[in-house]
Amino acid sequence: MSPTTSPTTSYERDAIARMAGYVPGEQPARTVVAKLNTNENPYPPCQAVMDALRSIDGHALRRYPSAMADGFRAEAARLHGVTPDHVIATNGGDELLRLAITTFLEPGGPLGIAEPGYSLYPVLAAVNDSPLARVPLADDWSLPAGIAERWNAAGARLAMLVNPHAPSGRLTPVAEIAAVARAFDGVLLLDEAYVDFIDPARGYDSTPLVRELPNVLLLRTMSKGYSLAGLRFAYGIGAPALVAPMLTKSKDSYNVDAVAQALATASLRHRDEAARTWDAVRAERARVRSVLVQRGYEVPESETNFLLATVPGGDARAIYRALADAGIYVRWFDQDRLRDKLRISIGTPEENDALLTALDAMA
Repeated sequence: MSPTTSPTTSYERDAIARMAGYVPGEQPARTVVAKLNTNENPYPPCQAVMDALRSIDGHALRRYPSAMADGFRAEAARLHGVTPDHVIATNGGDELLRLAITTFLEPGGPLGIAEPGYSLYPVLAAVNDSPLARVPLADDWSLPAGIAERWNAAGARLAMLVNPHAPSGRLTPVAEIAAVARAFDGVLLLDEAYVDFIDPARGYDSTPLVRELPNVLLLRTMSKGYSLAGLRFAYGIGAPALVAPMLTKSKDSYNVDAVAQALATASLRHRDEAARTWDAVRAERARVRSVLVQRGYEVPESETNFLLATVPGGDARAIYRALADAGIYVRWFDQDRLRDKLRISIGTPEENDALLTALDAMA
């Protein structure tokens, strides 16, 4: 050992040493009655995905995959009415977030966010040594007036918004998003991880924004709607000028593997089968919300696969712990505006019944 070092010497960058890491939802090792804490689809992927998995042979594994995921990008482009140049495939949605920061945000440059939001955004900003241009959401979780102007004033060249919003489930209309993008001087990344669970009657479609506006980047994931959280596959949709530097410069050389590409492509190709699970989740979402409201919980309407429930009396942490002891996992956040609330993923009817029965027993 060098005389100038010791077992406690740290080689971390200062920004890494100062930051706190992302805290994922618990992945319990013991028997689970209902796992409703990480917003997974409660139903398995469609049969076409399982058939695609079984059809993969050893040659697909010994060779490098398509570096640009060309087959998947062509399928996604067909689905969304764009060209493959509008699409980038990524190793989960989190990689697209990292790529956006690496590509569009100078080290130390401010990142615009709305709070509360996805708790990974501040972590990725800290890795980049970037301060946060924080704008609080309104009491009803809507975007406040002048949010883009506040980001501009802070010097932010990249901003991230999750829509439908997490953790409230609130949906911001496309016209409102477009107005924010037009007023913002940087790239607006619209994180649409839960878009598949929006009620079709709402008519929500953000994809025209990428054809109309040069600074909008959409994040779509296969983890939620397509039941592929274990696969780690997502994609971005944006103007070719936004996608190109990420695709050809910033991303890893082979960032999505051959198995993931094959299964993700099959999922999009058989989207109608996945959509049946979205219908089931929406039906259960309405039922669970109705029961919780009857029990005295305050639960805003949600366009996601989860509900944000304010606990009567406010001791959400105690209920969270009691549910975990009973093998029922939900999410509690030690964060301003959220400490009296539980985020509850929508499960199967049986899982949801177990949750409701347990809550009744604690009343």
